[in-house]
Amino acid sequence: MSAQHAVPPGVIFWFRRDLRLHDQFALAAAIQHAQQQGGWLLPVFVHDPAESGLTRWGFARMSPHRRAWLASAVDALAGQLRALGSDLVPLHGDSVDTLVRLVRALGNPLLVCDEIAAPEEQAVVAALLAAGVSVQTIWQSSLVAAENLPFDPQAVPDTFTTFRHALERAHVQAARPLPSIKQLPPLPSHALLNAIPSEVASDGTDHAMACEPWPYDARSAFPLGSSGFDGSEQAALQHLQQYCQRRLPHSYKSTRNGLIGVDYSSKWSPWLATGALSARQAWAAIQAFEAEHGANESSYWLWFELLWRDHFRWLHFKHGKRLYRARGLGEAHVPSHDPDHFARWCRGETGQPFIDAGMRELAATGYLSNRMRQNVASYLIHDLGCDWRAGAAWFESQLLDYDVYSNQGNWLYLSGRGTDPRQGRRFNPDKQAQDYDADGSYRALWARAT
Repeated sequence: MSAQHAVPPGVIFWFRRDLRLHDQFALAAAIQHAQQQGGWLLPVFVHDPAESGLTRWGFARMSPHRRAWLASAVDALAGQLRALGSDLVPLHGDSVDTLVRLVRALGNPLLVCDEIAAPEEQAVVAALLAAGVSVQTIWQSSLVAAENLPFDPQAVPDTFTTFRHALERAHVQAARPLPSIKQLPPLPSHALLNAIPSEVASDGTDHAMACEPWPYDARSAFPLGSSGFDGSEQAALQHLQQYCQRRLPHSYKSTRNGLIGVDYSSKWSPWLATGALSARQAWAAIQAFEAEHGANESSYWLWFELLWRDHFRWLHFKHGKRLYRARGLGEAHVPSHDPDHFARWCRGETGQPFIDAGMRELAATGYLSNRMRQNVASYLIHDLGCDWRAGAAWFESQLLDYDVYSNQGNWLYLSGRGTDPRQGRRFNPDKQAQDYDADGSYRALWARAT
């Protein structure tokens, strides 16, 4: 009997971005498959140096803030898995190479992971399949399940308003979240684990992440490192609970354009970005809140915002790589770029006080309000004449809540190269400052970098 046939059946579960145990359709499927075989389950996370390498614009793809946030989420997940008698095995190196070597070392079991419908992430899965790995990807990051859409995902309406109206006319509801995983199949035997090449799974420490300081700035609207603001699933669920307990959903629409403080918006996005919180779990909490306290326009507006998030996801199914072209979905010329203007924008040294305040907040904290994101992006594109792709890359590097779908969709939207029928949205920073920072308190708060 060959070594491959002697290996007991099992499943490798690759945690990509859904770093949680609640509402885990992909993990539930992997558990079911392992149990049906009477086999093991090996949870893994890949630390791929490409994800923190240099961009084409010369800066790192992942800032210290993002690295610390992700490390916190991964560490917390590992602790949860250990509490259930399992573990999270860290793999180090190129995602395709390390996973192929792991699969072969364990006798070619099934690899299960969540599906990410973006070109770079899809290319990794395609390469694994080409290398002979059995891969099952499961879509689970949207609020509304694909099978509940009133159209095929590849035929999603291009404009958000048409998309939203179609869902609401069809009375589409969010999928119900799954309960948290409470039991896991056993890990592979020690003999199998010892067969994993040491250079693939080393000592269990991501040294690059471990050496990052935990950044904290008391001025931040998302005070990373303070109580309740770590990357764990527990912190995400506790934040969601207190948000509802304090009845903040009833005031969301009237405060969402705020610039200072924690409570002007839900602040779910950093946990949604790593998957420590699922959109379905967040909306289920709002539905429970509405059942107890009543619904209003503000609580509805949280549904509205989650649908925007979904729309950017479904647009990836429809348009794919076209969303990543310099000209986007249209036929506009390749955007111009001024490296000096871009560098000054990144540093918050453009000379426009409102814009510079936003860029300093982003650099110092890894967070920025939605209102300021629109302003600084518009200024880079329409006032400084820079390439929208450079701005998108800077946001990817800096934002704690970087989400590949929303980031690409929003930058295309503001540059006029996406599905927005207005074809370009320029924000007047002086008018915006007057409307949203009339007393200058935001500009004063971020008049200096630290």
